[in-house]
Amino acid sequence: MSELTLLVLQLGFLLLLWVFIFAIIYALRSDLFGQRVRKLQPDVAAAPVAAAASPFPSSPVTPPPTPAVTSPVGRPGAATGGHDGELASTENATRLVITSGAKAGAEFPLGRDEITIGRSSDSAIIIRDDYTSTHHARLMLWNGRWMLQDLDSTNGTFLGGSRVTVPTPVPLGATVKVGATTFELRR
Repeated sequence: MSELTLLVLQLGFLLLLWVFIFAIIYALRSDLFGQRVRKLQPDVAAAPVAAAASPFPSSPVTPPPTPAVTSPVGRPGAATGGHDGELASTENATRLVITSGAKAGAEFPLGRDEITIGRSSDSAIIIRDDYTSTHHARLMLWNGRWMLQDLDSTNGTFLGGSRVTVPTPVPLGATVKVGATTFELRR
């Protein structure tokens, strides 16, 4: 082989080595510090003020349609823990109860603030297990209803056994699974 060919191969392998090194550094950084949490649209109560100040016309904000959940047997509601399908809202949901996991039995009052869940010390509910991401999930109010959002977690967030990919309304009593911990929104 010519010297030019060897030089090109050496530079190619060196470049490939650096790509692997940067990939490892990125993976370590995101595991230690977590990924950035994306900001959502402001609360609906603040929307009229923002709309009045905006020079652009706005359309009313409507929540996404609630998918009908059926079990493999075909009974509605069986796949989500047997709840009656009533969506959790500020009027009917007052607490978050951890039903299984390291903090089983713990209860957290629901206010009007969003609740972040993850391993990070800046999370509202800190869950320290190997299956929970640093910033794993978020419960937030949208039009007075509690919505569940997965924050690009590694192992996913599940509502009634189905993986959450977009912000989804949470029914009262439905089982939410984050890592090895499950919880419910209750009256």
